[in-house]
Amino acid sequence: MVLLFSSLDTRWLSSNMSLLGTLNSSDIIHPPGFYIIGFQTFPHISVYIIFLACVYVVTILFNILLICIIALNHTLHTPRFLAVVNLAVIDLILNSSTIPSMIKTFLFNDNFIPFNLCLVQMYVYYASASLESYALAILAYDRLIAICFPLRQNTFNTMLIMSCIVGGTWIYNLGRVAYNTVIMTKLSFCNSVRVFSYFCDYAPVFRLACNDYTLQWSVASTSSMINLMVPFSFIVLSYISILISVLRMKSVASRVKASVTCIEHLILVAVFYIPTFSIFLIGLYIRGIDPDQRVLSLSLASCIPPCINPVVYSLKTKEIKTRAKALGQKIKLNHLHQRQGLCLCVCKRTTDCMV
Repeated sequence: MVLLFSSLDTRWLSSNMSLLGTLNSSDIIHPPGFYIIGFQTFPHISVYIIFLACVYVVTILFNILLICIIALNHTLHTPRFLAVVNLAVIDLILNSSTIPSMIKTFLFNDNFIPFNLCLVQMYVYYASASLESYALAILAYDRLIAICFPLRQNTFNTMLIMSCIVGGTWIYNLGRVAYNTVIMTKLSFCNSVRVFSYFCDYAPVFRLACNDYTLQWSVASTSSMINLMVPFSFIVLSYISILISVLRMKSVASRVKASVTCIEHLILVAVFYIPTFSIFLIGLYIRGIDPDQRVLSLSLASCIPPCINPVVYSLKTKEIKTRAKALGQKIKLNHLHQRQGLCLCVCKRTTDCMV
């Protein structure tokens, strides 16, 4: 039996103690929602949230611009740029799952989130975060085929194959995270409903349960290791193969050309994995770390890469820069033509009036 209390205050537990005393051990208690209470001792939290709001605006604008440039230019409809669009879509979803709610929670002091909405946010965040890791691995696959198998690129890396790879990662991650989220409904929350994080985070939520959460802990640990290590290991092996292929090239110009095409991807990999692994190692080996510092580090590691990714691709990829400049010139010319047309219309009306 699942019970959902209707009180929207943190005192819901004390007000329902008489009811809790009559429950069986098999009964599941779901509160009306949770209270997000991260950054309790963090000074000037409003300044940090405004900074994240700016990060969110840049994320939205640059990723949408990147998607539009690729979608509107048929010459960019290649497996490589399909993988880039995949990453851009994931970046949009990832930052949209947390930053707007952080603005509501910490800037407008509305830190309550309903139980079902908490699960939805949890699902969207972890699905997009795991997809981000696999998207970087897909981009590594594209570089691997292009450099190590240039003569077979049209066989090993077609639009159909890339579409299947991208679709497969989405199906796998959406299904796995759906299971991880559904098992959270098996937990009973009869103690605190305060989540110490910057959003409805998986581990801080299941630790509030008053029944056994071994399954949830095991699933979270296993999923985290798989989502980090499997794509990262593939990326490392891919670049080892790429390095070997580059060193075998006879021409220095060929080596430079092959290496340059990997720069933007290596930047994205560094921006995503270095903070993530650093936070993991610090949490593993350093005890007594300030909880607010941990929440700050996690939020930065989560929110910054989706903002940097489209900027890096826009600045480092020749095709994107060329198309972006062409689009900008086209918009400028259209604006100029509209102004000229308006001036001609005004002049004509003035002449008519004089006559």
